[in-house]
Parts: sequence; structure tokens; C-alpha cells
Amino acid sequence: MSPELPVEHDVSLQPFNTFGLPALARRYLRVTDPAQLDCLRTDAALAGLPRFVLGGGSNVLLTRNVAALVLHMAIPGREIVGEEGGAVLVRAGAGEHWHGFVEYTLAQGLGGLENLSLIPGTVGAAPIQNIGAYGLEIKDVFHSLTACDLATGERRTMGAADCRFGYRDSVFKHADGANLVVLDVTFALPRAWQPNLRYAELAHALQDSGMQAPTPRQVSDAVVAIRRRKLPDPAEIGNAGSFFKNPVVTAGQCAALLARFPALVHHAQADGSEKLAAGWLIDQCGWKGKNMGAAGVYPKQALVLVNTGGASGAEVLALAQAIQADVLEKFGVALEPEPVFI
Repeated sequence: MSPELPVEHDVSLQPFNTFGLPALARRYLRVTDPAQLDCLRTDAALAGLPRFVLGGGSNVLLTRNVAALVLHMAIPGREIVGEEGGAVLVRAGAGEHWHGFVEYTLAQGLGGLENLSLIPGTVGAAPIQNIGAYGLEIKDVFHSLTACDLATGERRTMGAADCRFGYRDSVFKHADGANLVVLDVTFALPRAWQPNLRYAELAHALQDSGMQAPTPRQVSDAVVAIRRRKLPDPAEIGNAGSFFKNPVVTAGQCAALLARFPALVHHAQADGSEKLAAGWLIDQCGWKGKNMGAAGVYPKQALVLVNTGGASGAEVLALAQAIQADVLEKFGVALEPEPVFI
């Protein structure tokens, strides 16, 4: 085994997933330098092992021990790297804490990421999930990223088209991107910044505070306040944020549901489809605030599943499946989980 690779054995992953679920990594490597990934390909003891890439652990449900080599991405670094087309280019290593990076950009006087404040996880995971909140998605401020192909060692610079961003989706979640590991991400933040207040709750919060022309910092503070009011802190209550995607249905399906459920929360999409509020669907099935064993549904937001203390991944999975079954039976709508199940 290469001396450059400090691989550990039987490492608890409980501190490394925001649900706080128990699981062991048979082999574990904290990746702080891209060169470590190159060494994997030449290490006879490790080259043939399956790999599992772990970021901040905020979008994963661990239901068992992990036999694969866990690559815990912890590559640091953040810097302004130039300007292009009226935007400032800011790059961060994959291991940087996401909210810490947002704070860094605000400290540089740069707006653009403030609507994504306080989202848990790391910078490297952000484009994989195409994280989004309060009217903004990563794709809206994305410039490029550097990825490593674990099979060949090739470094790739990938633009937005290469990443194939979708709703909580990207090429990295599909077979042709499965071997790609994100090393760093570059964002294009506009010099001529304007607040993004498309999300009604955010706009109302700022208006109620008397802010007619809010700064990026004020928008960020408002987002943080809303998130803290509605969502549990993973440091206090284990969770992975929104557990289910908001389902997208056709206009006809939405109309049929509205005929039966006039209070249905829905949002028209540019392509004519309708996005339904998964939290509303779950709430209507009576799940908000209910528990199954040590897993439960957060009382303030039905979209969030929580570890009430000592839960296993199997308990969270059983709860999720029960919710899916009830929503499907009542509304004929299939809920798709956001986290990756292991």
C-alpha cells in the first residue's frame, strides 16, 4: 500500500453523515489532495476495489456498512480566479463547507450565492445534486468544474452542458458520470448584482423588514432566518434536509388533482408541466410530526425526515417507504427520494 495513502479500516461513518446514522467503512480515505486519487490506480491493494465518494454526508442514507473504499472528499481552497462576461469567477475545492464558501463570497463583496445560504454539505457535492433553494439553483451561477475520472486518472474541465443539470440531478448521478469525482468548482458571480426575490416567502420577509433594496448580505440573513425557523439543525437533530423531490406532473394530471383537492399546492413550470409541493402531499396524509421507531417526520416541515435519537438507516428507510405508499394511494403521485441510499 502506498505511503501517500493513509487508508484507515473499520471507520465509523456516523460523524460523517448528517442523519447521524451508524455504519462502518471497511476502508476509508480522507482525500485532501487530488494526487491521492492518482495513487489509487497504482496501488495493487486498492486499485480493484469499488469506491464510494462521500462529501458532507448531507444527501446520503446509510442503511448498512460500506464494503467499498470510502473516498471522503476534503480538498480545501477558495479563491477569486478572474472575470468573464461581467462576472467574477470564484473557485473552491470540493471539500470546502458550502455555507462557509457562501460566507466567503459575501465577505468579498460578491452576490449570487446568498439564496443558497445555510444549505448543508460541501462545494463538491453542490453540482452533483444541482442544489437549489429560494428561487436559485447551482446551474444558474455555475461556470465550470474540474473532475477526475477514477478509471483513467484523466482530469476533465466540465461546463454546464457537460454536467447535464436537471432538477436535483446531473450527469454525475448517471452511469456515464459514475466514475467522475469533482475536485473543484468555479462559479460566475455577477458584478451587476440584483437580488433574486422570485420566492414569495423570501420577498415578503425582506419587505416586512423594510428592505426595499436589500444587499446580498441582507438576503443571506433573511434566508438563514427562514431556514432556521423551518428546518432542523443537523447538529441537533439528525436529518438530510428535504427527503423527497417535489414531483412534477403534467398539466392534465394537476387539473385532475385540483378537482379533487382544491387546496393542492402547485407551481407552473416553463415547459407547461406542474411541480407539486411534496411536503403538502405528505402533510395531507397525516405524517407531519409522526414517528416510526426512532425515525420521524419533522413537526414543522413534513418534507424533512429526522433521526429522533438512535435511529438506524433501516428505520428511516421504512418510514420513507410508508410515506411513499400513502401518497401514492391518496394522490396517485410517486415521490422520489433526494438522498442516495447505501
